[in-house]
Amino acid sequence: MKKPVAAVDPLRLLVAILLLLPLLALMGFGMLWLWQSGYLLYWLIAMVVCGVLGYGLQQLLVRQERQLLMNAATEPNPEWPPSADAVWQQVEALSATCNPEDWPLEDGRWIWDLGQKALETVAHCYHPEVDKPLYELTVPHTLLIIERASRELRRDIAEKIPFSNRLTVGDLFRIQRWKVKAEKAFNIYRAGSILINPVNALLSEAWRHLRERSFDQARNELHRWFLRAYVCKVGYYAIDLYSGRLALGDENYAESVTPESKADLEQTEQTAEATNEPLRILVLGRSNSGKSSLINALFRELKTVTDVLAGTTQALEPFVLSREGFTQALIFDSPGCDSPFFDSKQMLITAGSADLILWVSPANRPDRQAERQFLDALRSYQAARMDRRSAPLLVTVSFVDRLRPANEWHPPYDLTDTTNIKSANITAAVRAIAADLAVPAEQVIPVCLLEGKIYNVVDTLWSAILNHQDEALRIRLMRCLDAKKRAEDWVLLRRQMAGAGRFLRDLPEMLGKRSEH
Repeated sequence: MKKPVAAVDPLRLLVAILLLLPLLALMGFGMLWLWQSGYLLYWLIAMVVCGVLGYGLQQLLVRQERQLLMNAATEPNPEWPPSADAVWQQVEALSATCNPEDWPLEDGRWIWDLGQKALETVAHCYHPEVDKPLYELTVPHTLLIIERASRELRRDIAEKIPFSNRLTVGDLFRIQRWKVKAEKAFNIYRAGSILINPVNALLSEAWRHLRERSFDQARNELHRWFLRAYVCKVGYYAIDLYSGRLALGDENYAESVTPESKADLEQTEQTAEATNEPLRILVLGRSNSGKSSLINALFRELKTVTDVLAGTTQALEPFVLSREGFTQALIFDSPGCDSPFFDSKQMLITAGSADLILWVSPANRPDRQAERQFLDALRSYQAARMDRRSAPLLVTVSFVDRLRPANEWHPPYDLTDTTNIKSANITAAVRAIAADLAVPAEQVIPVCLLEGKIYNVVDTLWSAILNHQDEALRIRLMRCLDAKKRAEDWVLLRRQMAGAGRFLRDLPEMLGKRSEH
């Protein structure tokens, strides 16, 4: 039987003492010289000052690194539906509980365990009635979540952590092993230092404690950020999936025209000119409010026939709107909400697929019950659709030229000027319509749509449309994603059936080859 290996080799210990003895003696004689020369007190003060300054600078670096990591934190997607807000709060609450002591990086299981915990948190919010909601995920989508989260985390680590592109996983483990050996050797040095020079050893221990505390704090901050970033990114893409925003393909979904828009473009005979999905702008309002005139004013030319007879527009009429600085759009004229041609249920569905809604309300018609009734129904319809953000709504107040004094029309008008009767009445009309329709006053824009008297359309109204363009583009993206996912399901099903058919076709041949071997 072999003799057990000694825990400490006496010969190695003697070698270490001999190597460290000259250094310890030098420090001891140095302290003696400082004491004899009367400089010991100054040296102690300088050591304390340098230690305090170094500790303070280290804390400043820790705060700067913490701020840098906070700037790299994952933010919720503004394109998510309202139902995702509460789910994201659950993900952030989970990430806040991640402590470095509970999830050591050297234990490789943390990647799956912590990712599974984040997935289960999101899955439980969407399937609270299921015992194991994580099993509701498909295998391709599970792999896609891990792929997307890992890709973004890799990018953040490469950009935020120094030398992360040089250090390998093996380097980290080797550093950990050498750290243990170095700590054993350093403990021997500390013991010898206490015996030879107690004063210096005491000060060195205090400085070492402050230094290690600072470095440990920085390391823990980085470790904690890494864990929380991983949880947030997994939760981010899990919410994307459960809210219907994560498709298996990587293509740009707005680069192809949806079947719905393609059919509308065919009515305008401009299908060939559309390479991307157009924005869908719906113009609504009561009969004879100026909806068709508004479309003509936006085009700066006659596109749709206007008439004094109520209910002239009997169905949705699409027009292609192209202007510099604005994404190509389909703008739809519609029947009046008080017209016999107006189908309230169908119009709610149409408004639900719009990216921007323009409501036209005449300033000289105080009876706005029908307008408020439909807008309330529209808001209820949008609120019930927790899977989709509501399209932005702008209200244009038409016929402001007919407000008192009716014979006066000298635009432009300063709506803050209370001394001018016309501008004061326009301001009062805007506030009244905003209150009657329950719309914020800043989203109500007075206009004049009479031919030759176009006012406030190309400047104020168009500026408001441009300000809402980014929001409308986000609505368009979600609409394209929904259409893409519907088409993708059928494409994948056809591919899967074709693949299964080829497998069954080749199965007898494969079995025959195996039997021969």
